[in-house]
Amino acid sequence: MARAERIAVESAPRRTPPPAPRARQGDRLGQFSESFARAMGTPWFLLGMTVFVMVWLSYNTWAPPEAQFDPRALNYTLLTLILSLQASYAAPMILLAQNRQDDRDRVQIEQDRQRAERNLADTEYLAREVVALRLAMRDIATREFIRAELRNLLEELDREKKEEPAGG
Repeated sequence: MARAERIAVESAPRRTPPPAPRARQGDRLGQFSESFARAMGTPWFLLGMTVFVMVWLSYNTWAPPEAQFDPRALNYTLLTLILSLQASYAAPMILLAQNRQDDRDRVQIEQDRQRAERNLADTEYLAREVVALRLAMRDIATREFIRAELRNLLEELDREKKEEPAGG
């Protein structure tokens, strides 16, 4: 019977953990905006953008007029449009990333405050316990106190012995 129970237990279906909740659409956008803002704030992005603009301007300035796709004569209209479009998307994404960081900072500050309150409460409790232990230690008989009491008892016994009549 024990073997059959063990087999039944071993063959019982195992519970699979529930699937992880899917990230909300807003959270994905937030994560994307943070990575976008983080990438835009790097020296490599600035260097890449500078190289891109210099190549664009150089090509459309010195290439034969038939090969230019954004001629200088039209004041690089396409480049201006591309940079404006990039800026119009970058600013809100950077603000969204900052808002998410502010929310994380707010949560962290609240957790730090709660932790500080717990530490203060623990410290006050421990201080009260130390005071209670010190008070209890005063009530405990020390070695010197016991020796003094024993000496007093011995002296009393000696006095009583001397005061007793010799014959009785």
